[in-house]
Amino acid sequence: MDDLKNLNEDQQKQLLFMMLVQQHQQIGMMGLGKIKNPTTDQIDRDLGSAKYAIDTLNALAEYTDGNLPIELKSYLDQSLINLRLNYADEVKKEDSISGKSSKEKVQGETESFEAKKD
Repeated sequence: MDDLKNLNEDQQKQLLFMMLVQQHQQIGMMGLGKIKNPTTDQIDRDLGSAKYAIDTLNALAEYTDGNLPIELKSYLDQSLINLRLNYADEVKKEDSISGKSSKEKVQGETESFEAKKD
């Protein structure tokens, strides 16, 4: 963190924002089984944690819309695109193994959400 001392306040905030995005991107990639979990030193696939990371970054993108410099917006957008494409691939793999279609899975999640609302 000594690097922050050499930056002005705006640059520090931009770096911290990028680090936040990177942390969630790494959480997502760990959940997708694309990188090792540094705590366990193993590849652990957990699509729920990957979805949480994607949803968190998506919320961040929505709340910061129109307030980010182009470089940060581009970094956040690219991170989301990368995670979403990898997530879709992993869901497709899971569906082919379980024999359940993505449409059935989404419909089940929607029905579960609707039941919770009532």
